[in-house]
Amino acid sequence: MNDFKKRRYRGKLAHLSIFGTTQIHLRNPYIVAMWSIAFPGYGHLLLSKYLRGFSLVLWELFINQSTHLNTAMVYTFIGEIDAAKEVLDIQYMHLYIPVYLFAIWDSYRTTVDLNQIYLINEHGSPPANQLIIKPFEVNYLDKRNPVVAAFWSMTIPSVGQLYIHRIFGAIFTLILTVVFIHYSHFLEGVHYLLIGDINKSKEVLNMQWLLYMPSFYFFTIYDSYMNAVENNKLYETEQKNYLKKYYQPANFKVKKGIKVG
Repeated sequence: MNDFKKRRYRGKLAHLSIFGTTQIHLRNPYIVAMWSIAFPGYGHLLLSKYLRGFSLVLWELFINQSTHLNTAMVYTFIGEIDAAKEVLDIQYMHLYIPVYLFAIWDSYRTTVDLNQIYLINEHGSPPANQLIIKPFEVNYLDKRNPVVAAFWSMTIPSVGQLYIHRIFGAIFTLILTVVFIHYSHFLEGVHYLLIGDINKSKEVLNMQWLLYMPSFYFFTIYDSYMNAVENNKLYETEQKNYLKKYYQPANFKVKKGIKVG
């Protein structure tokens, strides 16, 4: 039996480092693809495909700003089609569509592949480290409250990622938060709205940058909640395997329950 597990084993399903906990677990391909539709790169970040995810996010920012796509969408939403056509820069528009469709397709395909890898290796994978200690940081497996993670992400994006120790994601999210708020003048708009100056609030807002924020904000909440749930599952699995290995008698067998009815 041990030889069979060794032959079937192809790699770890989880890795603990000072930068965070990265793991492969079952995900819904359609949900991942939907986040890629909302913003290219988000689906890959859910899969911990950071290099590809960060690259797609930065590309989306560059190409969207170059084409003024968000501004054109705002004009379209309010029925000013001529204004949308006027503001849209078609020079780079044909570069936008192929990468956008690729991000959706690739995130779906990768999710399916990773799900298959997980199902093949879920019983044969070696355990992940439970504790990592380095001179500048400590990371360890423990349970974290998904609701608390989501709550902190609601206050300021990136704080929820810090709570569940996803350092790369937290840094990237914090940078984007500052960039979006700065260029959209979101807080200025909220300030004028609170004091009742609605016209001034609309005047200071930059719609091209503001339209990035809804998908970004809700993605950070979902990401922190989902990863807190999966980290808890990983913790429970490691604890169960540890107790079985060192404390469960070798001849112990679980009796099957008697089926009633």
